[in-house]
Amino acid sequence: MTAIQTVNLDRSWWSRHGGTVTVWSLRALLVVTLLVVWELTADRWFDITFTSRPSDIWTRLVQWQQDGTLWSNTWITVQEVVYGFVLGAVAGALTGFLLASAQAVYRVLDPFIMALYAIPKVALAPLFIVWFGIGIHMKVLLAAATVFFLVFLNTAAGVREVDRGLIDAVRLMGGGRREIMIKVVVPSSMTGLLTGLKVAVPYALIGAVIGELVASNRGLGYLINDAAAQFDTAGVFATLVVLSVIAALLNLVVGLLDRRAGRWKPIGADQ
Repeated sequence: MTAIQTVNLDRSWWSRHGGTVTVWSLRALLVVTLLVVWELTADRWFDITFTSRPSDIWTRLVQWQQDGTLWSNTWITVQEVVYGFVLGAVAGALTGFLLASAQAVYRVLDPFIMALYAIPKVALAPLFIVWFGIGIHMKVLLAAATVFFLVFLNTAAGVREVDRGLIDAVRLMGGGRREIMIKVVVPSSMTGLLTGLKVAVPYALIGAVIGELVASNRGLGYLINDAAAQFDTAGVFATLVVLSVIAALLNLVVGLLDRRAGRWKPIGADQ
């Protein structure tokens, strides 16, 4: 490969990825700058009892990692998020397909479903505690309840927006209810389903942590409550850092779902 070809390849790579590299470099610079300013001004301009400082937060994370506190509680929260998301997504998708396909039933139940959806999920936590205790099951079901309505409403909207002309065409060709469902309704409503899944991913984390904050003896929400009760500001911030990392990973999943949902959008849907 000649020097000219190497230069052209470098220019081609930079033209494709240069913007992304620049953005990530600026993000990293911003984070480093904020951490340095925070470290230097802590206990000078602010009382570290309330703000802590990056070095203390890092010390707490290392301490928790060494004694197993961090990983054991993080694993509990991750399990609650995953189980709650799967349970809520499956229930929401199936219910959305079935109810939206039955127009009369959907019209009857719609106001009741919207009323349940409008209830703040944190208000359900005390009731779930009475029913299921403070173990992992309560947090899983609270996360599932949060995810259920988001997936259900988006799936139902996708089913209800299916092109009636396509359904009529399948019927004219002799297709029955099963063929209409498999060949028309399901493919046409996938955009709504995938949009619901995309939106619901971070809410699974929110539901699980809310349950842990209300009543728990394990998990990251428990660590926040325990650290706050001891005025351990560094511990609270350390837990928030872990939650931020989990949220960032969930955002990557959201991005993958977004690209997947884009494949199902009809041409010109965004125009």
